[in-house]
Amino acid sequence: MTGAGDSRRRARAGEAIRVTVAARGTRAALRHDDVAALAARVLRAEGTRAADVSVTFLAPTEMARLNREHLGHRGPTDVITFALAPVPGAPLTGDVYVCPAVAREHAAAHGVSVAEETARLVVHAMLHVIGHEHPEDEGRTDSEMWRRQERYLRRFYGTGGGAA
Repeated sequence: MTGAGDSRRRARAGEAIRVTVAARGTRAALRHDDVAALAARVLRAEGTRAADVSVTFLAPTEMARLNREHLGHRGPTDVITFALAPVPGAPLTGDVYVCPAVAREHAAAHGVSVAEETARLVVHAMLHVIGHEHPEDEGRTDSEMWRRQERYLRRFYGTGGGAA
């Protein structure tokens, strides 16, 4: 499914934001259209005029395989983002993988809804696609990227400030 809908039709040629959403072996806590719309809003807010991004929800076994093969880590993780190096004149391009089972665990641990945690992961991934980074240690939640993520979550989803 694509989610940029009317905005995409109004965009000039070569300046469209396209977000496709799929699920393989699992279900997301948010509708695919809502995921695509949230992702597109974050990309636009960051000044992106053209993008082609996919968001795929994976079962834990598939996420664990990606995590091992591409990052060298064991077990499933919540989100993995692959952003292609920017090419002048080409749309921003990235592939995002989210594991709803891990999102459920994090939501329960931090006292937020699974839908909110899923939205947080989508916002987080879009910031990575754009090129933002954060520390991997406990400084992660104090980083500029984290603060930006939570601002967008409040602005576009109506909540934020919860899970780490």
